Amino acid sequence: MSRTLTQNINFPITLRVLGLLLMIEAAFMLFPLGISLGFGEGGTALAFTWALLATAGCGALMTFGIKSKSSSMRKREGLILTAGIWVIFSLFGMIPFLVTGTLTNPVDAFFETLAGFTTTGASAIEDLEVLPHGLLFWRALMQWIGGMGIILFTLAVLPMLNYKGGIALFNAEVTGITHERLRPRVSQTAKDLWVIYLVLTLLLAFLLMPPMGWFDGVCHAMTTMSTGGLSTKNEGINYWHSHYVYLVMALFMFLGGINFTLLFHIVSGRWRRVLQSNTFKWYVGVTVVAVLLIVFRMTNMGLCDTATDRWVLAIFDTIAANTSAGYASVDYETKGQFITLVLMILMFFGGMAGSTSGGAKIDRFIVMVKNTGNEFYRILHSNSVTTVRVDGRPLPYPIVAKVIAFLSIYMIVAIFVALLLTLMGLPIFDAVYTSISAISNQGLGYGVTAGSGAFGHLNDAAKLLLAFEMLVGRLELFTVLSLFTRTFWLKD
Repeated sequence: MSRTLTQNINFPITLRVLGLLLMIEAAFMLFPLGISLGFGEGGTALAFTWALLATAGCGALMTFGIKSKSSSMRKREGLILTAGIWVIFSLFGMIPFLVTGTLTNPVDAFFETLAGFTTTGASAIEDLEVLPHGLLFWRALMQWIGGMGIILFTLAVLPMLNYKGGIALFNAEVTGITHERLRPRVSQTAKDLWVIYLVLTLLLAFLLMPPMGWFDGVCHAMTTMSTGGLSTKNEGINYWHSHYVYLVMALFMFLGGINFTLLFHIVSGRWRRVLQSNTFKWYVGVTVVAVLLIVFRMTNMGLCDTATDRWVLAIFDTIAANTSAGYASVDYETKGQFITLVLMILMFFGGMAGSTSGGAKIDRFIVMVKNTGNEFYRILHSNSVTTVRVDGRPLPYPIVAKVIAFLSIYMIVAIFVALLLTLMGLPIFDAVYTSISAISNQGLGYGVTAGSGAFGHLNDAAKLLLAFEMLVGRLELFTVLSLFTRTFWLKD
């Protein structure tokens, strides 16, 4: 008997929760509104007022105007809600860009906003330094919200969702192979993670204020901890030409690339858990090896004036690539193709699962390497039983199979998007680099997409394609792509 389209998805409760989330987004808009008023930017303040009212109004209508017979939320509703809210947040979040006339093309505005929320850092705005402070702050705040996750924040502030599919929502948004909860209740786990995230952001802002000033320091603190990469200056971090800024931001980008569960154990005084983590050791090892390779290559090519410059900038660029932060201190495009390739490999895999970094995650790379080693071993010992161990724990075969499938699909999506970009006129290497940058939530461009606001020069189809790839990368493929399968919409 053929199966029909499913009727057991609880759309009313999904829409009601979407409404609650929109009201939370409206509350976040109060911050750039206040910044605009503080700097005397009346037009920008009016734009955020309109955006706030529209967002809160639609949210209230959905929350209080839709009735639901059941408040249950299962895996299907969790996937729909998680994938949908990032798009809806971006549609309402782009209103200030359109109302102020900063971006007149809705596709550009949507691309800019989704790049912010997904912490990709790609931008369609060419001249940042003419933007009002309210919009600059909103760009940074979007990345900060997206860094730890929209759903995760909601679980922290709305414990009621703990009873309405909180686990499904948590698993759909949080990155990683498996999802470790710090507390029995999902809402408490979310709260613990957000507290660590907030404290680290405030500490970084305090450290950056002396060289940058309070406004730029706060904005860069948010985009650094979220490993997002949007700046308030056209030159990015190079505007300050400060080793202190490079190293402080590198340290906090590195922290942002660590699994926040490990950071929680550090805060709790359980250092042994960190020292026993093989994934953390790989993360540190890969970073060190990449820095050495880049310093060696920079020395051979005579890049930078002094050895100190080479070490500082190599550390900064390596960590920025490895955590998908999207910052860059040196233009390697014309002088450092080898370094560009090393950085591209780093941004493909990214930091640890459960962090704010993008990429396929080094955890999956470890599983792939160990599983490949097991396959070679079984060629000679066909009757042997082998397991893949990560951090001393054996992974069940279904999880290993899912990791291999994830990496395969990840590469297929990146290559397929690159092929489509070449059909739209991009040179092949530019297309490959841009595609990997988008799916890894890196945001850096190459060739035709390099430079401030260069993504705005692409046609609308290319920008929408990259926007979809950014979303797929941020939600780690399955959450989004499963919605396009026939199985998802069939009755159980």
